[in-house]
Amino acid sequence: MLQIKNLSMFHLSDLTELIKNLDFVVNPGEKVAIIGDEGTGKSSLIRYLNHDKLVEDYVSINADYVNHFVSVGYLPQILPEAFNKISVQEYIYLGEDPNFLRYDLMYKLASELNFSVDKMHSPQIMQSLSGGEKIKVQLIKILMQDPDLLLLDEPTNDLDLNTMLWLENFIVGSPLTIVYVSHDEEFLKKTATKIIHLELLHQRTKPRATVENLRYVDYIEQRESKFQHEEMIARKQREDYKKKMEKHQQIERKVHQDLNNTKNDAMGRLLKKKMASVKATGKRFEREKIEFVELPVTGDKILVKFLNMKKIELNKTILDWQNHSIKIENRNLISSIDIHIKTGEKIGITGANGVGKSTLLTEIKQELIKRSDIHVGFMPQNYTKNINLTQTPIEFLTHSGERDEKTQIMTYLGSLRYTTEEMTHRLNQLSGGQLAKLWLAKFDLQGVNILLLDEPTRNFSPVSQPELLSLFKKFKGTIISVSHDRVFLDTVCDKIYELNPTRLKRIR
Repeated sequence: MLQIKNLSMFHLSDLTELIKNLDFVVNPGEKVAIIGDEGTGKSSLIRYLNHDKLVEDYVSINADYVNHFVSVGYLPQILPEAFNKISVQEYIYLGEDPNFLRYDLMYKLASELNFSVDKMHSPQIMQSLSGGEKIKVQLIKILMQDPDLLLLDEPTNDLDLNTMLWLENFIVGSPLTIVYVSHDEEFLKKTATKIIHLELLHQRTKPRATVENLRYVDYIEQRESKFQHEEMIARKQREDYKKKMEKHQQIERKVHQDLNNTKNDAMGRLLKKKMASVKATGKRFEREKIEFVELPVTGDKILVKFLNMKKIELNKTILDWQNHSIKIENRNLISSIDIHIKTGEKIGITGANGVGKSTLLTEIKQELIKRSDIHVGFMPQNYTKNINLTQTPIEFLTHSGERDEKTQIMTYLGSLRYTTEEMTHRLNQLSGGQLAKLWLAKFDLQGVNILLLDEPTRNFSPVSQPELLSLFKKFKGTIISVSHDRVFLDTVCDKIYELNPTRLKRIR
């Protein structure tokens, strides 16, 4: 059993309170999903459950922490940089006694995860693997250690569809206790048996944590029902209060007018007593207002609208490749690519992990940025790639450096529900979802009309997902996106291509 009592979490840079007085118990065999909007402390919580030293440099956590699990396996959202520099074989054997290594389990898991057994013993550097391949290697190593508690931070982010289905089935059928962070609504629906929901409400200043022993679908239905009930009560209270105050103010004005007009001392004394009674009634109404049910607030919204997109000619050819090939180190990574893309089209690219989808998207970027007639925005799978992590969100979005631009950026960040303090955080202190929102804001401010997106939905919460999908669906320009997100592909994309080791082929 894992038990947490009175957990509170503060951001060290500005003492923003992320979690307050959180209590929960994780019983053996439970599948507990930690959900919430961007920047609510989900990854920090799961890191703390693994080891408090992982978070001490950027958050302060106070809690009564009890962990009765013997061994813990932890999958981070991003592989630590130190592990990127070693080979796959070195990573697998790191900290292990080769004489006691479960080779049978290693090969079984590698086969189920469609990961080459030869790579397990290869000198290939971890950094050269695709995002999905890195997760597969980490899962194999963790499961070979036979933990009794699994902590998984966004395990589906980079997985191909087949591996995602494998992981869903594994979690559902496993006797292991599993606590995980996820934004994938379909994944949550199929796997979660308990929900921990972290929220930051009222301009991101008031934390709220909800723990429910419910499956995800049941939790969302209960939450929506409760929201509607609280909203109905809160609005009724305010409507009634407004009517009472309007009537009260009419009475007060009438008494005040009579008091000013009377010449009779006795009548004046009576009116003064009446005025005192009227004012006392007004104060009583004000006290009643304090006890009103608060209007319920849902979580963060995307609030990016792409209103600044530069105009582009309709039916304009964006990309036309016939029998195109992509080479890496003089070898063909992809031997045959046939694709024709026009303005306004939404293209989805899917395929197995490690097949070269991100490389293909990068190749498309290199082709398109040469042109002056289009404006390209590229969101990498790794949001921190090739950016200065010591910058603040304001600095990241700054282009000209003019005062008016800074005002525009701060107003924009405010509409994204960034607090003034968060606007001055360094980028390396932001969550994946917060960084993703910054990339979208940058594209909007720059007026891009071609979006190249590598797994764009991977770090957005279920609360944000519908609005995010609507944002992409309504985008007037062209989208070319690598994605394994089933809902994104079905909702946004007009055409879907599958990349395999030899060619790119259209499947829808």
